[in-house]
Amino acid sequence: MTEASKPAQTAAEPDGAGAWPRGISAITLFVEDLAATRRFYQEVFGLPVAFEDDASTVFRFENTMINLLKASEAPELIHPAAVAQPAAGARMQFTIEVDDVDATCAELAGRGVELLNGPIDRPWGIRTASFRDPAGHIWEIAA
Repeated sequence: MTEASKPAQTAAEPDGAGAWPRGISAITLFVEDLAATRRFYQEVFGLPVAFEDDASTVFRFENTMINLLKASEAPELIHPAAVAQPAAGARMQFTIEVDDVDATCAELAGRGVELLNGPIDRPWGIRTASFRDPAGHIWEIAA
């Protein structure tokens, strides 16, 4: 292979290193009421529990695991950072691509989910709606 035909090196693949970063494999969400949040994820997303113990419940969203961890267990995991209280406000949003935002909103309403906003056409060309889980994490559906 000549120099001209080699693929361009990216910042994510420095010489001698594997591809990094790769996809996000897990996201851990701190929750005050594990049972209520587990129930919400089972009922709203219709997902089976992938793993569970006394402190956490894991759901798999295709290649990404969502780990619901009791907030009381979080300090050990993130020390010296502090665990924020739910009333501190949202600092992130997770987006799930759907085929039809309006139809998904109707399905969510049937499952007792209260929307924060939407469905709304955004200026950047997508239609979205948002809701929150019992621990205060914001989820958006988009098409």
